[in-house]
Amino acid sequence: MRGPRTVAAACGISVVMLVLPGCTSADPAPERAQPSAEVTARIALSPGVSHLHGLQVSADRTLLAGTHHGLVAIDPSGATTAVGTSDDDLMGLTGIPGSDVVFASGHPGRSSTAPNPLGLLASTDGGRSWQDRSLSGEVDFHVLAAADGLLIGSDGGPLRVSHDGGETWTAGAQLVPRTLAITDDGIWAATDEGAVWHSIDDGRSFAEVAAPTIGLLAGSGSTLWAVDAEGYSWQRFEGRAWLQHSWIGAPDAITVAPDGTAYAATNADLWTLTPRP
Repeated sequence: MRGPRTVAAACGISVVMLVLPGCTSADPAPERAQPSAEVTARIALSPGVSHLHGLQVSADRTLLAGTHHGLVAIDPSGATTAVGTSDDDLMGLTGIPGSDVVFASGHPGRSSTAPNPLGLLASTDGGRSWQDRSLSGEVDFHVLAAADGLLIGSDGGPLRVSHDGGETWTAGAQLVPRTLAITDDGIWAATDEGAVWHSIDDGRSFAEVAAPTIGLLAGSGSTLWAVDAEGYSWQRFEGRAWLQHSWIGAPDAITVAPDGTAYAATNADLWTLTPRP
């Protein structure tokens, strides 16, 4: 878990909640590279899934997908199977990288008697079973990101931050994210406008950084992945410039395994993105 630190913007003023417009933190400029099939593999999902909202890699590298009808496992061939018995509509999905700890939010399915919205659900067995963790009947997290000792989310309003696995929450920055990610060097957020913001104080404040116009983010360890508005994937290693990776279109979700491999998917297709050196 990262300790409190103060964010300073590149223009030399301290940041309280968000930087002033036009004031961005220092970050290496993006670099473009020619897309290559050698680092990108695409397969069809069989059968396809309904309303894919999120992806997560479990401890045994099973790829999990949060869908309109519950959690689904995707095997290397693209075959999809239901995980557990829940048919909840999982609008938000995340987890601790490299573990079977998974968090979700959304709406109860037809077989459920849970309040709507679900608040935060937690699983310690890769989504085979779920427990109510907090905010039941109050919050529907559409955006979630997690790492050891840190969980951050948004239900369409400002950020909420937890340091105890979602048992309790504190208010974060007045930033409404479209997508969130956590890496070793902080929390990353992109807004509906595609601007990318970075926090190094566990989400209390953010500074805008130089980046492509981003629609999706995901991270693990020192690796950050993104998909831009034109459908190109990008990778960024800690302290290095953004590097254009390959064109994958408009996936609905992206996640990153502990080894830096990224997985992006729609309701019908899965892309495996191998990091460039």
